[in-house]
Amino acid sequence: MPASRDATVTIEICVEGIDDAIAAEAGGADRVELCASLLEGGITPSDGTIRHARRHLSIPVHVMVRPRGGDFLYSQAEFATMLDDVAHLRETGANGVVFGCLNPDGTVDEARTRALVAAARPLSVTFHRAFDVTVDPEAALEALIRCGVDRVLTSGQQPDAVRGIPLLARLARQAAGRIAVMGCGDLREATIARVRHETGLRELHFAALADRASAMTHRNEAIAMGGAGTAREYRQPYTDSTLVRRIIAAARAA
Repeated sequence: MPASRDATVTIEICVEGIDDAIAAEAGGADRVELCASLLEGGITPSDGTIRHARRHLSIPVHVMVRPRGGDFLYSQAEFATMLDDVAHLRETGANGVVFGCLNPDGTVDEARTRALVAAARPLSVTFHRAFDVTVDPEAALEALIRCGVDRVLTSGQQPDAVRGIPLLARLARQAAGRIAVMGCGDLREATIARVRHETGLRELHFAALADRASAMTHRNEAIAMGGAGTAREYRQPYTDSTLVRRIIAAARAA
């Protein structure tokens, strides 16, 4: 059975693909962030994946809009594809979009962010962890508020949320209800309650991944796709609904 709901905290699970999205809901997620290629930090998933997620899930589906991995400084052509993806997501029934655009100096690109927000409405808008590489997080938060963004995803500019607690708590106070601050960053069963308690955040985001061997019986281990190394070809990360349920229960016990 899914974890019992706690209206004071919203749990979003980051997933790659339709099977993971279904597993996240089974584990009690309130919402999913749907991506492709989590090894790249998440990029825009396929139209088929998005459509099947909306068909099979009863919880909100927020979709990553990111044309490639790497930094968040996009060419004009890349930005045009982002605008088209956002418009298409409105049509396909997504509940929200997730994106981030920066200037070369590490500030929020307010012109592009405003344009994407306008293109997305009435969908919910999340500014992703591009925030964590901004030069001044407090100034970046005010920029996102000016742009009308609904929430920002952040680990407090640290590798994990535990180390980010001081900044996460400051951002939550600064936000003062004008924007939601959603905490992330290696949130685990042993740490999520501490992060929630010490920051006061009401939205938390994590992936709950396990790993299993491929079911392939025929293998050519001399071949590696995409330069990832042969060891990865026959291993499959997946969202573990039991792990989702345990971490959510720990968060809601805080």
